[in-house]
Amino acid sequence: MKLLKVSGILLLSSSLLFGCATTDKATSTDKVKETKNAASEALKGVTDEYRKYAIGEIEEFVKATEAFTTAVKNGELANAKDLYGPARMYYERAEPIAEVFGDLDPKIDAREGDVPEAEWTGYHRIEKGLWVENTTKGYEQYADQLMKDVNLLRAKVETVEVTPDILITGAVDLLNEVSTSKVTGEEDRYSHTDLYDFAANVQGAEKIYQLLNPVLKKKDEELSKEIQTRFNEVYQLLNQQKSGDGYKLYTELTEGQVKELSQAVDALAEPLSQIGIVTEAS
Repeated sequence: MKLLKVSGILLLSSSLLFGCATTDKATSTDKVKETKNAASEALKGVTDEYRKYAIGEIEEFVKATEAFTTAVKNGELANAKDLYGPARMYYERAEPIAEVFGDLDPKIDAREGDVPEAEWTGYHRIEKGLWVENTTKGYEQYADQLMKDVNLLRAKVETVEVTPDILITGAVDLLNEVSTSKVTGEEDRYSHTDLYDFAANVQGAEKIYQLLNPVLKKKDEELSKEIQTRFNEVYQLLNQQKSGDGYKLYTELTEGQVKELSQAVDALAEPLSQIGIVTEAS
């Protein structure tokens, strides 16, 4: 009888312990779910904000392109040259979204050699005419086509579903593009207005960082501070190359200045690439 009593107590104790463990586990699981849901909601707000930002940049790009193509068609060579660099900045800031449309990006932004000669249109086609041939004549048709493609981009951008992946990879890709084509001077090889594109890519990457930063700071404040410090260092170097409201020609930079910019961008890209790992762990 005594043995049965002890067994019963042990069984009851085990049941209570198991019940408590199950309850604790369930509570812990619920907390994890709540944290993940909160992070997910925060990222949803970020992607919505970035979508608004990108659409706003593309809208300004439409206006700037209209002014640029009008100058080309009116034969205003000097005016077209002045408008070229600033107009492209809107596109370069929103490039993570613009590049989603693989058919339109090359039509707007392909460099010579990126596509077959017969298919080459867009900004860089006109750039060659303005700076190499020093004329707008014969480029009216390219101006019309560019305007059509940019208007189509504006219409299509409304359909883009912005995801956290697009943001995170987009920020890093913008800086990689600076390292691979902007720093070498290949992007605007005829006009040498590469610093406009350079600055716009950095600004676009910083916008993504700013939107993700509230989530990032909660997870890794030191990383957040390091990224902002690196952005400041890049801007400090870019500001040294300012000329009026714009930037100096890329050919005016010394080898040392180009190297400094390249190293600063690489130093920024490394911590920036960690945002995805940290925020996804939220």
